[in-house]
Amino acid sequence: MYISRPQKLDPIEIASRDEIAALQLARMRTSLAHAYEHVQHYRAKFDAAGVHPEDLKELSDVTKFPFTTKADLRETYPFGMFAVPREQVVRIHASSGTTGKPTVVGYTQRDIDTWADLVARSIRAAGGRPGDKVHVSYGYGLFTGGLGAHYGAERLGCTVIPFGGGQTERQVQLIVDFKPDIIMVTPSYMLAIADEFDRQGLDPAQTSLKIGIHGAEPWTDAMRGEIERRINIEAVDIYGLSEVMGPGVASECVESKDGPVIWEDHFYPEIIDPATGQVLPDGELGELVFTSLTKEALPIIRYRTRDLTRLLPPTSRSMRRMGKITGRSDDMLIIRGVNVFPSQIEEMVLKQPCLSPHYMLEVSRRGHLDELAVAVELKSGFAAASEAEREQCAHDLQHHIKSYIGVSTHVTIAAPGAIERSVGKARRVIDKRPK
Repeated sequence: MYISRPQKLDPIEIASRDEIAALQLARMRTSLAHAYEHVQHYRAKFDAAGVHPEDLKELSDVTKFPFTTKADLRETYPFGMFAVPREQVVRIHASSGTTGKPTVVGYTQRDIDTWADLVARSIRAAGGRPGDKVHVSYGYGLFTGGLGAHYGAERLGCTVIPFGGGQTERQVQLIVDFKPDIIMVTPSYMLAIADEFDRQGLDPAQTSLKIGIHGAEPWTDAMRGEIERRINIEAVDIYGLSEVMGPGVASECVESKDGPVIWEDHFYPEIIDPATGQVLPDGELGELVFTSLTKEALPIIRYRTRDLTRLLPPTSRSMRRMGKITGRSDDMLIIRGVNVFPSQIEEMVLKQPCLSPHYMLEVSRRGHLDELAVAVELKSGFAAASEAEREQCAHDLQHHIKSYIGVSTHVTIAAPGAIERSVGKARRVIDKRPK
């Protein structure tokens, strides 16, 4: 397993809490003013709430400012939240939103450099060092995982193997042939890779891999234990979301593995009661909220992540940690790293002329990978549809869900009236995954 190698930490990683708070206050003032002066949506929200950036005298004053949610990003789609001219945005990423429109984020060159620095810091905290070979199995493209890991590994001075997701047999081949030291991948897919090693008659515990950096989906300490036992690596947690930056907002230190350290020099965290919005003390369970302190293209002010966790005191670094994500304060599902809202599925169902708006989603886990099944009804006027017509309808829905949401599903078409009706709020999701 991991053998400690000397490392030089950034000064802020060992700074006093007073030094961190002073830096946060200065940067938060700048970020609030930047958002207010250059984003009309923020100016309108601040004015409606009766607050101005100059009202921030101390860090706790941030509670005077309104929250930002996915709804704000949807209302300003695609580029209305950008705080710099579009020509200064060097990259755009996006994640699935609750409607057909994605949540769009932009980055200036300085933002990209900051992101790369923080992912490099995260890889180093996990035990990575310059010269290590890093096998990236996160998806590339609009999803922030692949390119975020890629640029961070390069910034640290590593050799990057930019594989991406899928093609599990070939993943195994290149891990055997290229002998990487580090793999960056979702925890569930890490175990699927281990299964493929077993299928090929190879021992996953005998690879060159020493470190696994796993994120993009919630996972338990029990899954960490299974990964470490089967693959003989140190498995550490990395956290991020595109609206705030991408992977590298927080990351675990290999020497303690006691929850991701939030890089508080760039992100100010709060925990709130999801029902009332009131700020909770450190240690209490609630919804995680972030304010960006250094972002140029898309400053984010008090963004409600909907992730339920708690803030924990510093240990291996001078910054606070976040506990394991225990759930969500909304109805979003995370399926193999893809954010899925039932309302997205509903939108796809309603586009099919043969289907009624009654549906049920069932999430299960086969082996180590999550699976999503969609049960829908035919409209009464299509009750006499042939088996071939039903199969075509199911195929069309599967195709649209995959194309627009990015997740594979198994669709079954039921007769009119077959889906159980709810009294009051409809129950749309049955989650059979182990807790």
